[in-house]
Amino acid sequence: MRKGLLFTLMLVLAPVVAQAQIHQVSSSSSVGNSTVQFDLGYFALKPLDSRVDDDVLLNDLQCPPGIGACQPLLFEIGDFNGFHFGGEYLYGVGMFEVGVGVGYTQRTVPSIYAHLTHSNGSEIEQDLKLRTVPVTFTGRFLPLPRGSVVEPYVGAGLAAIRWKYSEVGEFVDAVDDSIFPARFVDDGVALGPTVLFGIRVPVSNWTFGGEARWQKAEAKGLLEQGFLGDKLDLGGWTTNFHFGFRF
Repeated sequence: MRKGLLFTLMLVLAPVVAQAQIHQVSSSSSVGNSTVQFDLGYFALKPLDSRVDDDVLLNDLQCPPGIGACQPLLFEIGDFNGFHFGGEYLYGVGMFEVGVGVGYTQRTVPSIYAHLTHSNGSEIEQDLKLRTVPVTFTGRFLPLPRGSVVEPYVGAGLAAIRWKYSEVGEFVDAVDDSIFPARFVDDGVALGPTVLFGIRVPVSNWTFGGEARWQKAEAKGLLEQGFLGDKLDLGGWTTNFHFGFRF
């Protein structure tokens, strides 16, 4: 009796399974290899407790050892977190994709001296500004074929981050405590690894989804421009909503 039911069930399901396989193959074969994708999201720098030694922001907050009369500034690392947008071109071959993309994040953070003011009691103010433009070269693996109902993926690659950092405002001399206006600026390119994972939902020739991306990179040489540290830790997480067109 059980064998008869099993045989009948196999006869009923066989055409359904075959049709699903035919649909999967046909949909995958009809999917274009190229995708132009746009990202909107949020970038968060590494927090205070995990930043590299001799980091400019870390030293601004607590003053580096060896500078006796240094006075810390008052701000939070999280103030530099903010809106991120970008775009990416992806090319797929089978269950793999390669891509090149560019992003943009910029934040201006107001700060004051934590323990010092002007003689009239007004704050000694500065603006700390960080801009990053990461150019990424990535590879992805798709556990499911392109054109599936959902397309999860994981990947890794290289990030070349064009950065610019400045501190503009009033500062206190570490020798005689005099207050002076100044502008400290530096820029460059920092290289480092990036790792990502996400999921897409294809709808006709469009794709919609979300992604999380981690990057690690350090800007160096800032001490020569008068900053209180020689490095600027650019590592952190980016979370994105993305949509794209496949052709």
